[in-house]
Amino acid sequence: MAAVKLEAVVCHEEPDESELNRFSDNGSQTVVYQLLDQIHNHDNTSRGLSERFLRWRRRYLPVDGDNRREHGSVKQSGPLVSGAAYCISSCSMIIMNKIVLSTYNFNAGISLMLYQNLISCLVVAVLNLSGVVSVEKFNWKLIRVWMPVNVIFVGMLISGMYSLKYINVAMVTILKNATNIITAIGELYMFRKRQNNKVWAAMFMMIISAISGGITDLTFDAVGYTWQLANCVLTASYSLTLRRVMDKAKQSTKSGSLNEVSMVLLNNLLSIPFGIILIILLGEWRYVISTDVTKDTMFCVVATASGFLGLAISFTSMWFLHQTGPTTYSLVGSLNKVPISLAGLVLFNVPLSLPNLFSILFGLFAGVVFARAKMS
Repeated sequence: MAAVKLEAVVCHEEPDESELNRFSDNGSQTVVYQLLDQIHNHDNTSRGLSERFLRWRRRYLPVDGDNRREHGSVKQSGPLVSGAAYCISSCSMIIMNKIVLSTYNFNAGISLMLYQNLISCLVVAVLNLSGVVSVEKFNWKLIRVWMPVNVIFVGMLISGMYSLKYINVAMVTILKNATNIITAIGELYMFRKRQNNKVWAAMFMMIISAISGGITDLTFDAVGYTWQLANCVLTASYSLTLRRVMDKAKQSTKSGSLNEVSMVLLNNLLSIPFGIILIILLGEWRYVISTDVTKDTMFCVVATASGFLGLAISFTSMWFLHQTGPTTYSLVGSLNKVPISLAGLVLFNVPLSLPNLFSILFGLFAGVVFARAKMS
């Protein structure tokens, strides 16, 4: 399952550190802190004495300082760990899908999407029943509001599957930059949001890299490039539509809110009927039943792992966003394209020319410039 782009981010405000120190495990030391603070406040005329008290406090009561250092280390390691988890899950997901579709030559992208979404629904349901996550109760009003978003979501996943089957990972990564261009144009007309000159310059660089990459691509496939262009349009449409529907969807729930986990479950749950209908109409079910690859144990393991990784991307994305913010998330997402592209070139022995390699590197650089421009 492709990474779900979530616009609503719940930011939990951390309590003040002084408030946390009041609830220290050592009650006696807390009392000593209060007594020393009172002596310090009342003895304003004796500055030297206050300084001695403060020095004594730091020397003989170091627990508070240790707690602060420990709390600070957790805050510092949180973004690093969450960012690493997001990057690993994102890279692994793309590589795993490429293995399923190309290495095993599996020609049923819709069936793979359906299988991955079923796994996501089951995992979220288990986590909800165990109390690990909280999921909003769905109703028909919410489903009707969310349906246009889900139709685009299904198209986005399917087009992404088929483009990855025909195009190498590096070129898919570079061509995905077109999504940023389409989104920026959509924001201009739908939300009257104007971009600065640096952003437009970065997008021009993306266009150049995509055109030069396609021309110099030794494994060029017109079908794959068509699917990828459709994926860029659908991904941008998904982001823009989600932004418009979000507030209306929240109003359609009983609680008046819709958290990220609920959106992940809602998207995957509603995609299942669409997937079943498409599999029947296109006759894909006959291929799935008759092909020998579905009887391969390793294929089943890899396909199942891709389902878990798809859900992992959703959760690690939310975790990373909570630890940092949209700006850092966008920048790391752009930088993350570098290892994905290089891994795709190495693992799948992609025929490569020097001009094509330069186009790929130029496209990666353009993505980083775009993220930096959006920050300014």
